[in-house]
Amino acid sequence: MSAVERLIRSGASAVKLEGVDGHEEAIAHIVQSGIPVMGHIGLVPQSIHQLGGFRVQGRGEAAAADVLRQARALQQLGCFSVVLECVPGDVVARVTADLTISTIGIGAGSQTDGQVLVFHDLVGLSARTPRFVRRYLEASDLFTDALNRYDDDVKASRFPCSAETYS
Repeated sequence: MSAVERLIRSGASAVKLEGVDGHEEAIAHIVQSGIPVMGHIGLVPQSIHQLGGFRVQGRGEAAAADVLRQARALQQLGCFSVVLECVPGDVVARVTADLTISTIGIGAGSQTDGQVLVFHDLVGLSARTPRFVRRYLEASDLFTDALNRYDDDVKASRFPCSAETYS
């Protein structure tokens, strides 16, 4: 059984695939099998080392044209949507205007049809904060405080107490 089959049988409604070049046959096969596919271009985290690290993608006319080409290819292959990650806003605006499928941005400005952030970034659980992330909570501070209080309570024999012990 393929990974896609396992995901769908486990309850997934769709799959998201990073990149397009070299994956056209797989994308077309999955779509033709009746499984919705979301494409992902620009900065593709699973290929971060091949891209030279966490860098904006699509800067310069040739690179911008390549992002547009990839987006069009994903649409042509039958993807229902495309994620654009770390792509300049003007390039994203061109892609969104050109496609009939929805565009979802992550670090790609406001000219997409929707937005997404990684949960750990949004709530402050990541050590590294990309420029495009707005943290809505500093959860790492909350967790550190809770763990320190737990540690203190255990060391001082305040935890567990009688109310937290079975008799």
